[in-house]
Amino acid sequence: MSELQEKLWEYEAVEAGQEGPPTVVTLTAEHIAEYARVAQNPDPRYGVRGGSEEYGGALIAMPTTVLTYAPLLREEIAERSGFVALEESKTARRQTPFAKCEIRWLRPVRAGDTLTGTRRVLEKYERRGSRFVTFRIEATNQRGEPVAAYDYTCIFSYSKGQREVPAMQGTAPARVAENGAAAAASHARGPLTFDTLNVGDALAPLAVAESVEIMLQKNEFRLAGKPKPSNIHTDEAFARQNIFGGVVNSGPATMSYVDQMLQRSFPLCAFYDGGRLLMRAITPFRSGDTVTFAGEVTGKRIEDGKRIVDCRVRGTNQNGELVCLCDAAMVLPE
Repeated sequence: MSELQEKLWEYEAVEAGQEGPPTVVTLTAEHIAEYARVAQNPDPRYGVRGGSEEYGGALIAMPTTVLTYAPLLREEIAERSGFVALEESKTARRQTPFAKCEIRWLRPVRAGDTLTGTRRVLEKYERRGSRFVTFRIEATNQRGEPVAAYDYTCIFSYSKGQREVPAMQGTAPARVAENGAAAAASHARGPLTFDTLNVGDALAPLAVAESVEIMLQKNEFRLAGKPKPSNIHTDEAFARQNIFGGVVNSGPATMSYVDQMLQRSFPLCAFYDGGRLLMRAITPFRSGDTVTFAGEVTGKRIEDGKRIVDCRVRGTNQNGELVCLCDAAMVLPE
């Protein structure tokens, strides 16, 4: 089959408003626990028998679980629009990797909720010769209430010379991610409050080591959409043909680590009562890397009666390279 016959979903064929089919997922306690496990989060609140005191003991999902119960599924948007996604091509296969994502939360998601996800192309644009497509995904619960939405931007093509395929993957020995007693000590510290924090205050950091095994487990954990056994997060041969020159962590996986790091300083309601998280990918997070997520308070304000704390979080690997840059707005209770 030629490229023409295949009708590839190239940048020129992408149009704002193109939609994918909706997905429906009934979230179970096992789903919540498994998401936390593959996110390397030992917090007992997310165990099958866990629960959050903030919500009367209800089992609440990690905020970034929205990326799994309402996934992007860009290949299904392409198919519904009459095209073949570049990742699915038989003749010109390539990735459209993660560039950035912004999540906005509106209300908590509990075990037992039935969540409907919708997805569409929001916009496409060119910047400094590179081409980007942003998708909007929205999730509602069984009562029709919006629970979260996110805008996910992919890179459809790089400008010439902007990126070079690296000669080799990072091979620095990974440190073990903080867990167990360290996590318990962090929770014992207690969340920050609006009245006690100040601009410039440091947030509790988190160090996470990545491995091929964890990346495979993340890839296999799917609540909607078709399995993806081959991509730049799992398939070394395919990944070497793409811009990063080897397997790398996914953007949503890295966001789950930022989520976990912020929970060391803020209560869950700071996300679910109107919180926001924007993450930009800078340098690939590879197997064998250890990334330390650290941040600080950059502002505090009262807006429409809400107590909002602004934060900046940086993820830095063992070589001192910036892996991601994040901005969060946490909504704190009175």
